[in-house]
Amino acid sequence: MIAPTNIQLIGQEIAIVWDDGSESYYPCDRLRAASPSAETQGERDVLGQVHGGNPHRNFEGVTVKGWQVVGNYAVRFQFSDGHGTGLYSYNYLKQLSENI
Repeated sequence: MIAPTNIQLIGQEIAIVWDDGSESYYPCDRLRAASPSAETQGERDVLGQVHGGNPHRNFEGVTVKGWQVVGNYAVRFQFSDGHGTGLYSYNYLKQLSENI
């Protein structure tokens, strides 16, 4: 599994250096919009229906205030709008870097 070796806030972006030597850059507002939390993405019931969430909300101006590595698999970012419940798995972050 790929893992970050360095995470830094540079201006309005999060920069991650991965253990394979690659680098990824994430604008803070887009990282917030991509939060995998139920608050942002909603939750699926047993029938597959999504309840809640607001994945299309504009988070312009939202910045990252801090982060915490969770176990050996994820990062939890704390955002300036108070959000901090999404766990961004390393695999999810790597996929995001290809789409942001």
